[in-house]
Amino acid sequence: MANVLFKPTEIYSQSEGRIDFVEFTLENGLHVILHEDHSTPIVAVNVCYHVGSKNEKPDKTGFAHLFEHLMFDGSKNVKRGEFDKYITQAGGYDNAYTTEDKTNYYEVLPSNYLELALWLESDRMLGFSIQEISLITQREVVKEERRWRYENRPYGSAWIKISEKSFKKHPYRWPVIGYQEHLDRASMDDVREFYETFYVPNNAVLVIAGDIDIEKTKRLVEKYFAEIPKGPDNIPRPPAEDELNDSEIREIVEDVNAPLPAVFMSYRIPEEGNEDSYALALLSNILSVGESSRLYQRLVYKDKIANEVETYADAREHPGLFLIYAISNPGFNSDTLEKVIDEEIEKIKNYGVEEKELEKAKNKVESALVAARQTVQGGSSGALLYILQKT
Repeated sequence: MANVLFKPTEIYSQSEGRIDFVEFTLENGLHVILHEDHSTPIVAVNVCYHVGSKNEKPDKTGFAHLFEHLMFDGSKNVKRGEFDKYITQAGGYDNAYTTEDKTNYYEVLPSNYLELALWLESDRMLGFSIQEISLITQREVVKEERRWRYENRPYGSAWIKISEKSFKKHPYRWPVIGYQEHLDRASMDDVREFYETFYVPNNAVLVIAGDIDIEKTKRLVEKYFAEIPKGPDNIPRPPAEDELNDSEIREIVEDVNAPLPAVFMSYRIPEEGNEDSYALALLSNILSVGESSRLYQRLVYKDKIANEVETYADAREHPGLFLIYAISNPGFNSDTLEKVIDEEIEKIKNYGVEEKELEKAKNKVESALVAARQTVQGGSSGALLYILQKT
């Protein structure tokens, strides 16, 4: 049996809002984080692979998200359709999500079924076992999801366009869900290559949080994951740099599904973990979170020119986007929305924000963070975010 590399083992305390956890790395490169919390007899298991849409090739987009579906459709010792049954019959639930930077799988279930979750996750990490029927089926599922999220949804096409226009060469320019023609061309050889490149232990982080015993859980992790072969050392990573726009870019998007004019704006921002990323998160809160926020007060409550307005600081592993969108009320156009949004941004640029306003935004962010950590899944996600930022 392969040995666990327990050095260095790091233990972090909850002082200053941190979550207690122990972290170590197996010899095959799998990084492990354990958080012990006996407040409820529940355990959350997360396996996060450091692969998202930015790791795809320009002519093979959508593979990271496609794999999110394929990995639930059978593995070496688990038949098609059985993964979810194992979890639900144990009284738990499971799901996954894909971003530009990562693909995360998780299960939340009674803590006496921890070993079941570890067996299931290790089995789909063990080796390529995807069947062609799964590729055919899940490819169609993803294509339908794309139609539902973007092609047939009001303003869906604008979200794709804004990424395409915001980045010149960086792979953030294509949508996480990919392009339909690339999904149509996906072959079994393409799928195998993607799996063997990215779905390897040295490209993954395993987080277990909840009603566990640290030493017993270490032994279980070794039992189920230590013998999985390490993947390639030279896992391909795209460069973080991209050409910046030297002028404003505009495009009018005709969308038959959009009932009212809307404006979508994006600004390039620094990567997650950069000092400015925290300031931008607070700025987004000040601009659009809650009915007392600046843009809501101006566009929706006072001027009554919009029925919806939102901002989002989309910080990513590489420099991301600060997004603003607003949907007009009948009788107003996108030019009016843009003018008022620009006015509010200029006020902040010229006069800043009040201390009371900033403190309110900080309180909202902290409250959301505390609320998330009250669940085992939230605690495991917090530890995962820490290690992704750290690495």
